[in-house]
Amino acid sequence: MYKKIVFALCGCFLSFGLIAQSTSIESILREVEQNNQELKALSQYAESRALELKSGNNLPDPQLGAYYLPFGEHSTGDYSEFQVSQSFEFPTVYSTRRNLIDKQTDQLQLDYQARRQEILAQAKEYCLNLIYLNKRLTTETLRVEQAKEVFEQVQELYEKEQVGILELNKAKVAWMQEQFKIQQIESDQRNTMLLLKNLNGGAEIRFSSDEYALSLDLTDKESVWQEKLVQDPELVKLKQQEAIAQQSLRLAKNRTLPNLTAGFNSQGVSGERFSGVYAGISIPLWSNRNKVKAAQSQVDFQQSINTSLSLQAYSAFEKQYNDYEIMLSKFQEYEATLSGLNSDDLLLQAYQLGELSFLEYYMELKFYRQAYDTMLDMQYQLYVSQTQLLKHQL
Repeated sequence: MYKKIVFALCGCFLSFGLIAQSTSIESILREVEQNNQELKALSQYAESRALELKSGNNLPDPQLGAYYLPFGEHSTGDYSEFQVSQSFEFPTVYSTRRNLIDKQTDQLQLDYQARRQEILAQAKEYCLNLIYLNKRLTTETLRVEQAKEVFEQVQELYEKEQVGILELNKAKVAWMQEQFKIQQIESDQRNTMLLLKNLNGGAEIRFSSDEYALSLDLTDKESVWQEKLVQDPELVKLKQQEAIAQQSLRLAKNRTLPNLTAGFNSQGVSGERFSGVYAGISIPLWSNRNKVKAAQSQVDFQQSINTSLSLQAYSAFEKQYNDYEIMLSKFQEYEATLSGLNSDDLLLQAYQLGELSFLEYYMELKFYRQAYDTMLDMQYQLYVSQTQLLKHQL
């Protein structure tokens, strides 16, 4: 009996732990990385492609040949010959090609990492959107309650014939509009959860946080860029492609060396046999023509295009970073201005005391609410922009 209770309690604690973890963006990203079907497929593709590349460095199949010549006029026994041989390229070709394959395999991993970061960044943006929607839902729920309270007050005044039907209708419409906003937010939440579920391979995800729990401050621009040069797969791939071109050039030069063949040969007639080693050489006079020049041209092209793409990448990053800094400054001004205001309660009190008409109350309230909603939108956009800036850290 006690054992059953202990196991039940352990199960509850484990379930609670899983639910608690699901409220963390980091745990959501780990779950998506594990369950995403595209990432699973890309991982399998990278593995199969790596094996395919390695198979390109295998030795040719050995050759086995034999002659048996019983026909014709001859005083000796029938002539027979047997030979087994193995052809191979010059030994340095294999080590050079192996290094090239290693670099190509690394590039496959970079392709996987680049796509992985894109998927995780998308999942993180969905989580940020859910936090934003939860914040808005909390705000709109309070606004609905306030709108309902105002409507009921106006209805009482209307029954006492102190206000007209137009003012009553305006109060009712204002209440209905706030209710419609809640319905739209709840619909957006369901749609975002569906998108997040699809990224998670169809598995359900629980996420109910209403706090970002992340700092909006960034390190200086140059530090972030240096970090991206090391960790961003798209930028690392530029250097990797140049390294692949350099290694391809080395391989092309090594393939100008002769191909070799070695084997064993035995021939003769009955009673007389000759046997020994067989050796051959194949000089690639024609097969490797212009290939070194082509490889050198590829190196030159890769160096030029890498310089251009690096400059473009830095320009795009610098613009994104500067835009982020400007938006952050605006948000901080908004936050500092609105944080000390309690406009909803103050306006409601003024309206209840008769200092404002309903139209004046509604217009003033709409102004402050739009300002607050703008601040929430800016905060959300900042976190989305930060996610893109720091995508290399995922």
